[in-house]
Amino acid sequence: MEEKLRIIISGGGTGGHIFPAVSIANAIKEQHPEAEILFVGAEGRMEMQRVPAAGYEIKGLPICGFDRKNLLKNVVVLCKLAQSQLKAYSIIKQFKPHAAVGVGGYASGPTLKMAGMMGVPTLIQEQNSYAGVTNKLLAKKAKKICVAYGGMEKFFEKEKIILTGNPVRQGLVNNKITREEGINFFNLDPAKKTILVIGGSLGARTINQCIMKNLKKIKDSEVQFVWQTGKIYYEQALQKIEKAGKLPLFVTDFISSMEHAYAAADLVISRAGAGSISEFCLLGKPVILVPSPNVAEDHQTKNALALVDKSAALYVKDSEAEEKLVETAIDTIHKEAILEDLSINIKKLAFTNSASIIAEEVYKLANEYRHKHGN
Repeated sequence: MEEKLRIIISGGGTGGHIFPAVSIANAIKEQHPEAEILFVGAEGRMEMQRVPAAGYEIKGLPICGFDRKNLLKNVVVLCKLAQSQLKAYSIIKQFKPHAAVGVGGYASGPTLKMAGMMGVPTLIQEQNSYAGVTNKLLAKKAKKICVAYGGMEKFFEKEKIILTGNPVRQGLVNNKITREEGINFFNLDPAKKTILVIGGSLGARTINQCIMKNLKKIKDSEVQFVWQTGKIYYEQALQKIEKAGKLPLFVTDFISSMEHAYAAADLVISRAGAGSISEFCLLGKPVILVPSPNVAEDHQTKNALALVDKSAALYVKDSEAEEKLVETAIDTIHKEAILEDLSINIKKLAFTNSASIIAEEVYKLANEYRHKHGN
């Protein structure tokens, strides 16, 4: 009798890595309900809460990122990396996976490295238009590399690449919520245009400061805002709003239903994380991207420019956001022709079944390994 399919999925750190990972897991379970899926994340990171909330078991590694500013601190980082590789070896030996998937984030490095060394087939999901250092190293042993952008042959072996797009949150794929329902959800005015401001699950410092410093412009505009600050900036935002008086603005630290937020939005302001961009493409949302300068290889700028080059998004540099962002957004939202063009062009870049395609590739690798090794 054939054993149950066993898959490890590793990575996390931010919602941009966790949501695709869970989407891939859900797609595997949909195609193969008997499959056992184990997540491997980084201790203390948000995946340790979000993954169990999605119904999956997760084990944590004591891994953390390199400190680029204080090199002496990296002695501890190297020790934790060694410990993480040993723990990953132990997890793989015990769980006996038929394949391992890496979605990016601290934990995917040691997990996929050990899986590859132990002969377990690995698949990498590279979200960005510019491959990160870890994935470039892991790609040498990987059997398949699922990418979201064309032209990735400059980073990976062409024969291994599959253009799949990035998986998005399941609820967005079949989103039937109307604009009216979205507006009502946030107690907004249906007669006004709505700008959605998001900075990722952790919040975005520049975007938040930009909104706080331009509250008068927002107050004087004929536009309303839904503003997700992230937990770190929420209290500060509330204080600023209180001083400014009544504003056409709904503020929250975390949006529990992005389906309603996207339905309400006529225009989005966002960082240029790969997961968020995939959502905008799928939903055809006009967006102003403000790439974070604090990411490896400046990959968010490259993600943004990949859209700007196709007239599928607007782009404001982080260093120029305070001066230009709110004004650009308020100006753009009244230009129907621009909004329509952005919506049409960004939707052309959408992938509708990324998670299912990746799940099929994972199954092929796992099934081949299972038959070859008789387990």
